[in-house]
Amino acid sequence: MRSPFAYTPRPGPLQEASPGAAVVYLGALVAVTFLYSNPAVLAAAAAAAVLAGLIAGAREAVRAALWLGLTLALLIVVVNALVVDRGQTVLLRLGEWPLLGRVDVTAEALVAGAVIGLRATAAMVAFGVYSACVDPDRVLRALRPVAGRSALTATLISRLVPVAAADAARLRDAGHLRGPAAAPLGRAALARRLLAGSLDRAVDVAATLELRGYSMDSPRAKRARFRSRYDRRFYAIGLTLLLAAVAGMALGANDVGFYPTVEVGIDGPTLALCALLVATGFAPLRRRPRRVAGRAFQEASNA
Repeated sequence: MRSPFAYTPRPGPLQEASPGAAVVYLGALVAVTFLYSNPAVLAAAAAAAVLAGLIAGAREAVRAALWLGLTLALLIVVVNALVVDRGQTVLLRLGEWPLLGRVDVTAEALVAGAVIGLRATAAMVAFGVYSACVDPDRVLRALRPVAGRSALTATLISRLVPVAAADAARLRDAGHLRGPAAAPLGRAALARRLLAGSLDRAVDVAATLELRGYSMDSPRAKRARFRSRYDRRFYAIGLTLLLAAVAGMALGANDVGFYPTVEVGIDGPTLALCALLVATGFAPLRRRPRRVAGRAFQEASNA
């Protein structure tokens, strides 16, 4: 079973672009999600990441990231509502709780938790698109002259995390297929078996790397850098988005407050930034080649 976050070679501008260009483009979306607390901007950033993933062909990665992000967002909303008691609009009074004291659920705490969950969802979708569309081997080759060991570690993590997710799915399916007479398999047992298998795989990978001489210092080979024709597009869009985000902060596009009452500013700079964010989601769209006049007639005459 293949993880939805595993890299899959596909034809497309995002896959053909260099790792640096893809990181600048997707990293700009992630930077916006951490710079802004305005729910409109966060929703636009999440929509841009979803559009980019769907256009790039990473539909399964987007779906899995949305599921994980929304589940985490729900947990954040519940925890924030129970822990934070600020806000004027009290919805529920749950009395005294152990360790938490008096618990009052307010609308402001729910909205603040939802915004934090939306930020986490947008970031997870962007990272899911990166994992499914950016070749980790190309990342290793790009970072090897700068930090070879760190690049190798990062590449191994990006390769082995989807493998661990696939192992967890196989163990879960095997537990369901044991029959009604077998004892139920809890999450703790699954976690122990998954951890044991991951440690065994880590030892095997370490031994393989040792045998291939990765622990030895080797001379750096000079390799030609291959640039894609899509690099300029993603570099330009990423830098433009970062500049627009900084300009939006200066113009008040992040005018939002949650306590004691919810105040969200939706003005011209905010709407302009949201429109720009949604438009950047179409960056992985491949342009159709232009038809040359008379090409069909020439091919027919040659035939």
